[in-house]
Amino acid sequence: MKICQITNVDFALRHFILPLMRGARARGHEVIGICADGPMLALVRAEGFRVIPVPMARTMSPFAQWRAFRALLAVLRAERPDMVHGHMPISGLLARFAARAAGVKIIAYTCHGFLFNQPGHSLRRALAFVLEWIGGRLTHRYLTVSTEEAADARRLGIAANATPVGNGRDPAQFHPDPEARARLRAAFGTPDRTVVVCVVSRLVRHKGHPELLAAMLAVPNAELWVVGNRLDSDRGEDLDKLFAASALGSRLRRLGYREDIPAILAASDIFALPSHFEGLPMSVIEAMLVGLPVVASNIRGPREQVVDGETGLLVPPATVAPLAEALCKLATDPALRLRMGQAGKKRALELYNEAVVVGRTLDLLGL
Repeated sequence: MKICQITNVDFALRHFILPLMRGARARGHEVIGICADGPMLALVRAEGFRVIPVPMARTMSPFAQWRAFRALLAVLRAERPDMVHGHMPISGLLARFAARAAGVKIIAYTCHGFLFNQPGHSLRRALAFVLEWIGGRLTHRYLTVSTEEAADARRLGIAANATPVGNGRDPAQFHPDPEARARLRAAFGTPDRTVVVCVVSRLVRHKGHPELLAAMLAVPNAELWVVGNRLDSDRGEDLDKLFAASALGSRLRRLGYREDIPAILAASDIFALPSHFEGLPMSVIEAMLVGLPVVASNIRGPREQVVDGETGLLVPPATVAPLAEALCKLATDPALRLRMGQAGKKRALELYNEAVVVGRTLDLLGL
């Protein structure tokens, strides 16, 4: 079977879709990636996958989306795939419209988070719901990464057959690593006794960086390691001024985009992701597999990953005081960190093993 995996940007294809492409190829299928061009596609192509760039845009601009739709339709008519599998709200909708117009027999979609569940203007959320409802009418196989959003899709009449598949990471890659911990801490000049709080995400406002910077001021003898960058397609305020103005001083380390995330996490003590909205964040799964307790917002996605009081702590989104309290509680109690980290690792191995998740997804897609 010939399958086109369609998403928005190179970051998403490289970090979220590539394991599924590998799994489908291992089952004997031809897999093509389609997204906006970018440097992170080099690794995907190096693995032998064909990636076709189209001008996808993470914007509601009608002109930009019409341009992307026309390019996508031309690709699908030329390639004549047996299945189109779309991802992400806007690119996933375009993928399904283009697939229908191109006469593709099987149209699949994985929801990585509904736009109408995100904070924002009511008219924007209403439009997002209508578009999701229309998209559901075009979709033969409807998957979600979050259990809550599968329930939303069924309850709201978007897709009666919506099925949650979760997300996963490879435990052979993400695991406790004392050698990496010692090596990185020595390189950064961070003593082993210093508590390191780590956040791995794109540098955008809704990931909760402002609240995290403020909360860390109340956490004694702890460093904050910020991993990630801002994508060219990200919108909203640039956070550089916010980081530059932080009173954390030398307790703040901005590490930028890193390829050695497993080692960074192994060198950390607490993982924090105080997002305002999420799908089912991979970074939380990675941290759990490494054995870190997780402090996350009590929102869709993280609250089905983190068992509050058992594998980590859940706090209200967009607030500082509860976040500071949770971080302090873990920073001052090594035994609690160890106990929650071990419980989180066990949970992640049971629920978020990449091979199991990919296998389940391929089965549901009929591949």
